Amino acid sequence: MGKVRNILFAMCDQLRFDYLSCMGHPRLETPNIDRLAAQGVLFRHAYCNSPVCGPSRMSFYTGRYPTSHGTTWNAVPLSIRELTLGDYLRPAGLSVALVGKTHVVPDLAGMARFAIDPKSPQGRLLAEGGFAPFDRHEGHLAPPPDSPYNQYLRAAGYAGDNPWEDYANGADDGDGGVVSGWAMRNARRPARVDRAHSETAYTTDRAIAFIAAQGDRPWLLHLSYIKPHWPYLAPAPYNDMYGPNDCIAVHRRPAERDAPHPVIAAYFSHDECQAFARDEVVDLVKPTYMGLVKEIDDNLGRLFDMLDEAGRMADTLIVFTSDHGDFLGDHWLGEKEIFYEAAARIPLIVYDPDPAARPRRGAVEDRFAEGVDLLPTFLEALGLAVPEHLVEGRSLLPLTRGGPADDWREAVVSELDYSYRRARQVLGLGAREGRAWMIRDRRWKYVHWRGFPPQLFDLDQDPGEFVDLGSDPGHAGVVADMRGRLFDWLGNRKTRTTAPDADVLRSTDSHRKRGIHIGIW
Repeated sequence: MGKVRNILFAMCDQLRFDYLSCMGHPRLETPNIDRLAAQGVLFRHAYCNSPVCGPSRMSFYTGRYPTSHGTTWNAVPLSIRELTLGDYLRPAGLSVALVGKTHVVPDLAGMARFAIDPKSPQGRLLAEGGFAPFDRHEGHLAPPPDSPYNQYLRAAGYAGDNPWEDYANGADDGDGGVVSGWAMRNARRPARVDRAHSETAYTTDRAIAFIAAQGDRPWLLHLSYIKPHWPYLAPAPYNDMYGPNDCIAVHRRPAERDAPHPVIAAYFSHDECQAFARDEVVDLVKPTYMGLVKEIDDNLGRLFDMLDEAGRMADTLIVFTSDHGDFLGDHWLGEKEIFYEAAARIPLIVYDPDPAARPRRGAVEDRFAEGVDLLPTFLEALGLAVPEHLVEGRSLLPLTRGGPADDWREAVVSELDYSYRRARQVLGLGAREGRAWMIRDRRWKYVHWRGFPPQLFDLDQDPGEFVDLGSDPGHAGVVADMRGRLFDWLGNRKTRTTAPDADVLRSTDSHRKRGIHIGIW
């Protein structure tokens, strides 16, 4: 093993932390992810900074919370003011590329303000969130006919204008017709593509091609799988590898449905929540979700084997994670967004090839980690300075290498802007009123809903988060304490982004040296 030269930043979309065998899933074997955990550090309490794709990913890319970077929902552009992984690593000589999904929305208004052509090299990098798109594939958005994946499918013999929808996310109905993977009733049918041509296989192929093309040039590759995100459709044999008896039991109680928090009640009106409240939907979709996770594990095995054979495991830092989880019926919910563990807690494995990490190989780490921590981890691993006036996370290397970390964080924070969702309309809120923040420490999880009562869960006595104590007079002191901690966190956001800390320290009380004399008698 040697020093870090390359970084493989692998991310799944909507992968729950508990759907890996290394995290205790009783029936889903993920030997290749387990292999990575055995060589790295498994973080058992890692959290996304928003349980929504776009804002979560922008926090991974910038090292900043949604409150700071401003991309609080999927449709919100990432400001061109924000620096991302590419902006930090490309000047150091790394090729910074993307294979798969980012959810980056370009800040066209910002580019227009500074007369930057979005089609220019600079404009393209800004539009791609700082990544050079080796093969961008958003997946959940039907790609245009000329997209690389659609071209690949047609070349492989899948005819039509949109083979992504007709084959990769379409299934035979048994009577000569085609049904859509968008309809969850079709989840157990096999997709019409061969497993070698699925989105997961294609994305892995492109990652392997990128790494092979780099030779000895250092690189960071963001390998971003769309799955196990919906449409919940898998190619054979993954579509029927598992059945309802293989799944983790749905995690909910009638009282949650009968007397819900007002915002949760508004979410119950969403299509996905109404569907996943039905047992037959849970029993049909969960086994396919497991199959999609298994497919990812098999393909990661191909990639890890390639890295081994090329000698790249000796100098490549590897991170495996997810942008958020998936309720799959837990708490009577579908999708993500609400701050229960199934959505806010994520898998995180860090494999560090540096010799200093040897004592920690195979360790299981219970200290808190957040999405914002990855960017400073990458910078420190490469020997680059972390701009403290911008980056709000902290490097995980003290936890992968056993260095001092006595002052490690005691709580994690996640955020939600549900202004774009039907729940806001149901509640009669304005465009800026659908906001919430979660702060969770070892015992308590507190959720501040703007304009509504808070939620509070005692994770020692109620690890399932079934009993909301937010309005219980006996816990008013805890509520006040957690609210105060959240207020302190908000007050520490790094909003002075144009002046590095060194400039502040150098300029403090220097006005007299500059000929400015204030208050002299």
